[in-house]
Amino acid sequence: MSETKERQSVGGQAVIEGVMMRGKDKVAVAVRQPNGEIIVDVKEVNSIRDKYPILKKPLLRGVIALFESLHDGMKALAYSAQMSGEEDEQLSSKEMAMTIATSVLLAVGLFIVIPTWSMRFLHSLTNDPMLLNLAEGVLRMMIFLIYIASISAMEDIQRVFQYHGAEHKTIYTYEAGLPLEVENVRGFSTLHPRCGTNFLMIVMMISMFVFTFLGWPNLLERIASRVILMPVIAGISYEIIRFAGAHCDNPLVHCAIMPGLALQKLTTRQPDDSQIEVAIASLKAVLPEYADEQKEEAAVQENEDAAEATEINETAEENNLQEKTND
Repeated sequence: MSETKERQSVGGQAVIEGVMMRGKDKVAVAVRQPNGEIIVDVKEVNSIRDKYPILKKPLLRGVIALFESLHDGMKALAYSAQMSGEEDEQLSSKEMAMTIATSVLLAVGLFIVIPTWSMRFLHSLTNDPMLLNLAEGVLRMMIFLIYIASISAMEDIQRVFQYHGAEHKTIYTYEAGLPLEVENVRGFSTLHPRCGTNFLMIVMMISMFVFTFLGWPNLLERIASRVILMPVIAGISYEIIRFAGAHCDNPLVHCAIMPGLALQKLTTRQPDDSQIEVAIASLKAVLPEYADEQKEEAAVQENEDAAEATEINETAEENNLQEKTND
């Protein structure tokens, strides 16, 4: 691997039997197929932030990153489901849009509508708007933690969480400047300060603080205010995550992100070597310093595929000749 003056920021996501990695210019999804081979799909990053530079400004960039991550993540999940044999067909653009819209509506219902509606049962105890908003935030946090704990107990999800751990370990290895090899990756932690789980925990905490000062209007106004302010809260949380990732050695910063790191013990698992190999393949595909290695591997794979196709054709011709001889 060639030396680089500055390592680019990379992020990722666990998918079904694989890992998605996103670098500065490329996004890759590596999946372990049923036959044991690793297939890697690489695409150029196409961000609206490149077209409109103002969207790269603080706060705005976090909102855009959230929606792009949701879109890219759903596409990666659909691709991995197909490549791993879980699904026969890939989702169309319309089906993808409907899936994302349904996910957003469910999230709004579970984490906004239910908590604020439930506060009607506390009116007999208090009418203080700040206490009601605070209680709503506590309930929202409880629902979130119960949700995470519930899905982490599912067997299929636990395997995805192993790939989540592999993703974090591999990124740590790259950030430490070590060669991306299984032996180097094994020793790193599965907990990472820039993890999406940490981001969600910060969103919950920031929203609890912000919503406390919104008063207590009627139900529809409360729901609307929370939905409208959620992009703002996401933008603030994104900036906190960026800062934490760059200053995680600071004791105060480390203490501030401890709740998110603790929660990652539910959303990550120790991966095996085969899962680490998938994460490494995905990360290498988005790093320019591994471009030559990727080209060599692609050329070798192309030659192997061509040799296999030739062997199949020769076998078919021999079988046809044998059939004609028997006739």
